[in-house]
Amino acid sequence: MPLYAALTYTADVDWTRPEFAAEMKEYNEFGAAAQAVLRGGKALYPTATATTVRVTGGKGGDVVVSDGPYAETKEALTGFYLMECADLDEAVQLAARIPAAWAGAVEVRPVIDFGN
Repeated sequence: MPLYAALTYTADVDWTRPEFAAEMKEYNEFGAAAQAVLRGGKALYPTATATTVRVTGGKGGDVVVSDGPYAETKEALTGFYLMECADLDEAVQLAARIPAAWAGAVEVRPVIDFGN
């Protein structure tokens, strides 16, 4: 069965803080309910902890590192799930149950299998 990445976009917060315990409970409930198709996933720390890496001039060029996310947005990439679903329709139905979809967005993308 194909794999899909469900990328969660929400407010840029630190989900480890106690004031987000209710929301984390909802994510944990989703994870328990969807465990049969989940193949991985994690929450990400806020974008303030991000480091962006670029190589100028292509392979072998100068490595340029900057603090912060690649792009500034209202809603940040805050986590992901790796889901094994029969098709895109099933992945979309599952993504609609992820709490991020209720107040933010969930981007669903098929995963390329490189045969590793």
